Amino acid sequence: MSLPEDTAGHPEPVPPTGPAPAPARVSLATVLREWGRIGCIGFGGPPTHIKLLRELCVERRKWLDAREFEDAIAACNLLPGPASTQLAIFCAWRVRGRLGALAGGAAFIVPGLIVILALSALFLAGSPPLWVLGAGAGAGAAVPAVAVQAGWSLLGPSWRGRTRTARWVAYLLAGAAAAATIGEWLALVLLGCGVIELTAQRPRRHPAAVQDAGPRGIIALPALATGAIAGGVLASVAWVAFKVGALSYGGGFVIIPLMQSDAVSHYHWMTAAQFLNAVALGQITPGPVVQTVAVVGYAAAGLAGGILASVVAFTPSFSFVLLGAHRFDRLRGDHRARAFLGGAGAAAIGAILGSAIPLTRALTQPWQYAVLGAALILMLALRRAVVLTLIAAGAAGTLIAVAGGPLPH
Repeated sequence: MSLPEDTAGHPEPVPPTGPAPAPARVSLATVLREWGRIGCIGFGGPPTHIKLLRELCVERRKWLDAREFEDAIAACNLLPGPASTQLAIFCAWRVRGRLGALAGGAAFIVPGLIVILALSALFLAGSPPLWVLGAGAGAGAAVPAVAVQAGWSLLGPSWRGRTRTARWVAYLLAGAAAAATIGEWLALVLLGCGVIELTAQRPRRHPAAVQDAGPRGIIALPALATGAIAGGVLASVAWVAFKVGALSYGGGFVIIPLMQSDAVSHYHWMTAAQFLNAVALGQITPGPVVQTVAVVGYAAAGLAGGILASVVAFTPSFSFVLLGAHRFDRLRGDHRARAFLGGAGAAAIGAILGSAIPLTRALTQPWQYAVLGAALILMLALRRAVVLTLIAAGAAGTLIAVAGGPLPH
């Protein structure tokens, strides 16, 4: 009998069945200070967040052992929503309980939220300065390249961890097609692919196991809220943010096609060029990439909309940890959770790659395509960082704007 494998295809040890060691007990002030520091310096997305959390909790303070930390990463990757945010909340829960989870999660999220709302006011102003328009147009032109790089980096591990090649390719193509054409309904495609894979891998024995916690609760989550949100701009903002926070299997860049159709085509809160700016802001600011939804909320309803969007988008992450952190060790070994993610995760990768198509269609000036080409070379061939590439693209846009070049309408 072979051991289960991780996403890289390597044998994965069976999670321990005994109780976890007693959590370290640290002061709330320490949690606020340390998690707030990570929220302020966490540029670069999930890899940077995980690195900083490991350095703090495992290497420097030794609040968690390495095995428990790795198990927590795996469990968070099995949940919808921003995995690195869930990991930050879990680590804070581990060292200070539920109050620590709330405080640590907020300290991790709020610094980036403040920065991105301030930048939203600048970039979405009625008459922003010329250099701001140029920077936004340049950075926005590089956003499709970021989507391609993000999807490409996930293809290898997902391919090695696939169960059936034909189904994996079908999920990938379904996600890509949905992101390119019906982004508004992408969440249903992700859920559908997860359910299909879950059904295909359904165990033939031990029917009583269905009583255990598994992805069933994850799948049912949207059904609990669909009837709770209706009417009004703020309610529409809350619904879009809920889809981002609770249905974004694969996390990170998969939220982009989930938002673009709603924000630009359905509700008309933003122009296509402004949405590109929003995505760029979510990439260059510290903290979770999901903060992009705050820019959408700001465009729809000002400061109140931005704050509401952030609160709603991150509420599922807090809920998953506060209600289920004590079962994370079992979630990692749950066959059904892994099967569901096998389908939804492959579709999410396809969606990330497919999102590059509508993002590219949003470009309107010839020089933006040149910036996009340069960004692809920087990130795919020269392996430069996303933040550095976006800053360089923004600088190029500023120079073009100041020199009198055409800007998107």
